Amino acid sequence: MALKVASLEAAVMASLAPAASTSASLSRQSIVSGLAFRGQNGFQLGGLSSAGVSSRSLALGGKKIELDIAQPRRMLPVSATAVVSESVQSTVDIPKLAEKLDSASPLEIMDKALSLFGDDIAIAFSGAEDVTLIEYAHLTGRPFRVFSLETGRLNPETLKLFDDVEKRYNIRIQYMYPDAAEVEELTRTKGLFSFYEDGHQECCRVRKVRPLRRALKGLKAWITGQRKDQSPGTRANVPVVQVDPAFEGLDGGPGSLVKWNPLSNVSGTAVWSFLRTMDVPVNALHFKGYVSIGCEPCTRAVLPGQHEREGRWWWEDAKAKECGLHKGNLDGVAESSNSLGEKTEVADLFISENVVTFGREDMEALVKGENRDKSSLVVLYAPWCSFSQAMDESYNDVAEKLAGSNVVVGKFNADGAQKAYAKENLQLQSYPTVLFLPKNSSQIIKYPSENREVDALLGFVQALQ
Repeated sequence: MALKVASLEAAVMASLAPAASTSASLSRQSIVSGLAFRGQNGFQLGGLSSAGVSSRSLALGGKKIELDIAQPRRMLPVSATAVVSESVQSTVDIPKLAEKLDSASPLEIMDKALSLFGDDIAIAFSGAEDVTLIEYAHLTGRPFRVFSLETGRLNPETLKLFDDVEKRYNIRIQYMYPDAAEVEELTRTKGLFSFYEDGHQECCRVRKVRPLRRALKGLKAWITGQRKDQSPGTRANVPVVQVDPAFEGLDGGPGSLVKWNPLSNVSGTAVWSFLRTMDVPVNALHFKGYVSIGCEPCTRAVLPGQHEREGRWWWEDAKAKECGLHKGNLDGVAESSNSLGEKTEVADLFISENVVTFGREDMEALVKGENRDKSSLVVLYAPWCSFSQAMDESYNDVAEKLAGSNVVVGKFNADGAQKAYAKENLQLQSYPTVLFLPKNSSQIIKYPSENREVDALLGFVQALQ
């Protein structure tokens, strides 16, 4: 016997009324949009749920209808928003809210985010911090949504974590995939590992940034696991909530997306203490020395005492390590491309009375061992490169500290016509590359670490003196 949607809707609403919590009530619109057939005589609430609502059956017209609403945290697909929240950006002072919540607990921040945005907010999930976010969302008792970027190059352990999390919280993660044609074009023209030679930004743009942009266009806010102590140069000032500086949301245009960082003020130690206390799933790679985990080719274990971000894109500078998902953090790094992606003229780097500018002839002489009455520390750079720009201050500080010593601190612009020479003779693979040329020798020693802070560079020089 066919049932009319209107009568079924009324029955469902009547059934839910006494059980649904006030913090997670379901609207008439959400019930109608969430109805989905389940077999001949059953219906379920597709993608919508309410905390505290258990599975129940209804007698409609003498026929028992099973309603599968026992999944209190089943997420909506990222592309769908059955219940549209009000535009809080226009009614809430985000900077003032960030100041108010700066001393709040992650649970309080999470509860505020979910209460303000409802179905128009989602948790971006990939690793340990994000499992913490999901646990906090679970503890609020509110419905929540989760999405993740499946780049096609994740570790098997990461995929297993996704499955464990879905089962633990009884949710379905919405996976966002890169465009197949773009991936094919990139790998066909540049190979599978081009990022080792020219930086990870292009690959991340195809596999992560563009899929993320599609996901965020269906939202008004998103929740990330960023912490201030994760990166020495890019995340030190991350607020608990902000207007997203890089991406657009559902309404389109600048300022249309709010970004929540509930763990901003939480240390990595505190995150892991929480994970152990709550006994939630974690990536098995963490037990093998991995701390910050991304795609398999760009992630490695770190040694005791190393910063966690040294395991990500280790061949690049620590101050500019963002895949593009949080590129708004690089507010101190100048843009180096125009709207067509072409390199533009930018100011030169490492401008200091203590830094010597080497030309091609100077470098050729140093390589041959000529004029090496002193040792030389030389940075190979390109002025437009964001990683070189991020290193500018620390390298100038190193030069100042070594002024008057037996070490000459210099720079060589290895871009343009000099790039081929630098690759063939100076071990250049990516910008910046730091070299040490000992006095009275023709040897060239390449600085092996991605950590280009002042103390690290000075330690390198002192070890070779």
